[in-house]
Amino acid sequence: MAEYLASIFGTEKDKVNCTFYFKIGACRHGETCTRIHNKPTLSQTIVLLGLYRSPAHTAQILDIGVGDSYSDRELQDHFDTFFEDVFVEIEDKYGEIDEMNVCDNLGEHLMGNVYIKFVNEADAAPCVKALNNRWYNGGPIKAELSPVTDFREACCRQYEMGECTRAGFCNFMHLKPISKDLRRNLYGRKIKALRRSPSPPSPSSSSSHHKKKRKKHKHKANHKLSGRLYM
Repeated sequence: MAEYLASIFGTEKDKVNCTFYFKIGACRHGETCTRIHNKPTLSQTIVLLGLYRSPAHTAQILDIGVGDSYSDRELQDHFDTFFEDVFVEIEDKYGEIDEMNVCDNLGEHLMGNVYIKFVNEADAAPCVKALNNRWYNGGPIKAELSPVTDFREACCRQYEMGECTRAGFCNFMHLKPISKDLRRNLYGRKIKALRRSPSPPSPSSSSSHHKKKRKKHKHKANHKLSGRLYM
């Protein structure tokens, strides 16, 4: 019996545990769900609930024509800026990121959720603890560990093929893509190697000069996030 229960855990045959929560880390029924939401105590992945506020979604909720307010280029630039801000801040302070995804769904349980999978599982829990004491864009960050480790299972395959009939209200993830250039910059192996392996110290004056440059660069990076992601 124990082997059978283990084999169906998180599948459609499991009548006790919530399949949707197990696969996507969210459920449209929330706390009223009749099945158990097994929240992990250890995971490589964290979720920042509703962190991204899309201008397109705001326009849809207010019944304003998106095209009347924003161009496609403006919407993509807005998202790319958000994605880079969060990615760089999290990776620089809490640990190397393996994958980061943002939901483009309209359902309340998925809208604006940011999923971050760390390379090292040990980085996830301290990050959640720290972020729950931080604010973003005028509101407190709500972070928790997520059971999602395989985004291929969590994503809507029909959406990826342009065939999802449920639009933004699908119960599987509709992931919003970032621009190709930004993806290359953030996930590029050379950049990651540079971050992990700073250049060796050079002789006195040159070393002092490099330190000043690094401090100046760090100040600029923090200034970029000023008033957005802060303690």
